[in-house]
Amino acid sequence: MRRVSQTRREPTIALINVVFLMLVFFLVAGTLGPPMDRELRLVRTAELDRTPPPDALVVHPDGRLSYRGAEVASVADFLDQGGDVARDTVRLVPDRALPATTLVGLARDLAERGAARVVIVTEEGLR
Repeated sequence: MRRVSQTRREPTIALINVVFLMLVFFLVAGTLGPPMDRELRLVRTAELDRTPPPDALVVHPDGRLSYRGAEVASVADFLDQGGDVARDTVRLVPDRALPATTLVGLARDLAERGAARVVIVTEEGLR
């Protein structure tokens, strides 16, 4: 009796099909958003003044607070100085070296003491 050895072929066609389907999926998924209008011209902010807003609460790396260039002892003092303007929207300008836990605690303290909205101003926001 003669034995015929049969070799199994690799399923390369199936692998090619899977890769092709993945390619089609990523092409479709990448173009789901409508394209932007070609006539639209975006605003340029290269010449924008990079100074913090005048009514912003500045937080220094060591946690000190200042408002309009003057030292502020606490969040309560800041809210008393700013009146209704401070209670509406508080803009925080934190130093880059300020620990995140300090910043979160400060924002939480502002919200608990009556600030309706707390906005953290970043470098991108100043550009």
